[in-house]
Amino acid sequence: MQAETGSSAMGGHGGPDRPATGPSAGGAAGTDKDVLLSVRGLQKIYPSEHGDVEAVRNLTFDLRRGELACLVGPSGSGKTTLLKCISGLMAPTSGEVLLGGRRVTGPPKDMAVVFQEYGRSLFPWMTVRENVELPLKNAKLPRNERRRLADEALAAVDLPHADKKYPWQLSGGMQQRVAIARAVAYQPKILLMDEPFAAVDAQTRADLEDLIRDVWHRMGVTVLFVTHDIDESVYLGERVIILSSSPTVVQEDLRIDLPDERDQLTTRGLPRFTELRGHVYEEIQRAKREAGTRV
Repeated sequence: MQAETGSSAMGGHGGPDRPATGPSAGGAAGTDKDVLLSVRGLQKIYPSEHGDVEAVRNLTFDLRRGELACLVGPSGSGKTTLLKCISGLMAPTSGEVLLGGRRVTGPPKDMAVVFQEYGRSLFPWMTVRENVELPLKNAKLPRNERRRLADEALAAVDLPHADKKYPWQLSGGMQQRVAIARAVAYQPKILLMDEPFAAVDAQTRADLEDLIRDVWHRMGVTVLFVTHDIDESVYLGERVIILSSSPTVVQEDLRIDLPDERDQLTTRGLPRFTELRGHVYEEIQRAKREAGTRV
């Protein structure tokens, strides 16, 4: 695993009052060949001196190859715990994670992760190019191949002329672009993103959201994007997987049936966007109200 860091529109919807949901809407019903990531009955219990704490109770969902899905839920709903289990950084108490049909027992080589704290993932004494090429160098790729992949990745994040700069010479948004470039240069089959835009300003965030959809379209990588931002989840994803409060289950798997071509002004102004956003908000509020009622 490298840690850091198109697709047609999904047609139709579930009527004016309730968006389409469930496996047939969200993609969990794909064939085994279609499925890249499979989370099955995942449970995580943390032992403590005051008794065991069940953070995640029973999470089950699939991601198809080439899919962009967003994961949202109330604060403390186990999103980061789930990501650690998926990435092989933490063993679940029960259940399993399969990547390409193989059980994840450690960091998979076909996976890259982009974290929120981009400043800590970049080495300040290395140039942008050296940072991007580092996992490729560790993988012992030839120099010409490393340069080619780094060039493609930097072009994809619109930083082709910043390769000789150092991270500390770049803005926060540009540093996060470097972290994304390092992840995609590694050519992972799946890209996990843990609230990667939480620390940047609103304008930069909008630019980075469009960048992710552009990179996803160009490279066809499967993306699981974790966010607290409801609007962001609806704007970015083909699906939004809504988690309950802890102990966590999948509360709803929601298809996002917006046009595949999206932009910040037009898409966010659509009545359907407002409807979907309102539905996700209502579900998260319901999860908060029901917190502590599951025993």
